[in-house]
Amino acid sequence: MTALGGGHGLSASLQALRHVTDDLTAVVTVADDGGSSGRLREEFGVLPPGDLRMALSALCDDSGWGHLWRDVLQHRFAGDGPLAGHPLGNLLIVALWQLLEDPSDGLRMVGELLGAQGRVLPMSDDPLRIEADVVDPADGTRSLVVGQGHVATTTHRVETVRLVPERPRANPEAVAAVLDADWVVLGPGSWFTSVCPHLLVPDLAEALQSTAARRCVTLNLEAGGTETVGYRCEQMLEVLGDLAPQLTLDAVVVDPSAVDDLPALRATAARFGAGLHVREVCEVVDGRTTARHSPLRLAAAYADVFAGRPADARRN
Repeated sequence: MTALGGGHGLSASLQALRHVTDDLTAVVTVADDGGSSGRLREEFGVLPPGDLRMALSALCDDSGWGHLWRDVLQHRFAGDGPLAGHPLGNLLIVALWQLLEDPSDGLRMVGELLGAQGRVLPMSDDPLRIEADVVDPADGTRSLVVGQGHVATTTHRVETVRLVPERPRANPEAVAAVLDADWVVLGPGSWFTSVCPHLLVPDLAEALQSTAARRCVTLNLEAGGTETVGYRCEQMLEVLGDLAPQLTLDAVVVDPSAVDDLPALRATAARFGAGLHVREVCEVVDGRTTARHSPLRLAAAYADVFAGRPADARRN
């Protein structure tokens, strides 16, 4: 099974998927240019390690050893010195890249340290940039937004998104993971900066459209939030189709709280060839629902999808 994305969204998906498969590969975006990752890529010319670190941490062995090394990787230095703001895991990953001179090998070594239940690959071996054309909803003014951090926090409607360079090379192992999978899971996550970028890498997009694997898209818990201002759930699916016209889907998973127009979303999913699985996948803490995915609830939803069980007719 192969999961694509980046950041917190991919981490949530991986934490769920590890409950339903013991053969898991994460393919991670490499366009982050802010914070510790941005500083390291600028200083050393390396891939931004942050999203890769988060994916590895999500796959750590469920033992005292695995949890300890997960916490070590995630430990972020405080203070005002040159290390301030750097997670130790970012530094460890960059050190291994410099020693081994191969991004995938370095990530594999960190995975062994964690006892990771799966592997993590970058979608490209080259650090990338994201830029987007956006529209101010107040007056219709168009502008260019450059950089993942700026695109991710824009309050304007994103119309188009692209990578720089425009046709980056895909990591060959990532392409093979998509082609060899039984299921490919795309999302949840920041739609234009974590989910869509996979469809902007030509060889990876071709693999996603031609693979014999079945494809599942997991929609976000909030449509129309930051980065997807003005978008409904069905429009977020349409964005994927615009980027990859030959893309077909087998399943779409969505929490009912995120849906404004259920018939429209069902119809859009059907145009992709997908069944719509409406499932309550939010975290519940102290009796309150929070806007984050519950690994166990999402795992239950994935188990239903992968087993071919139909969606709840009362909600779908």
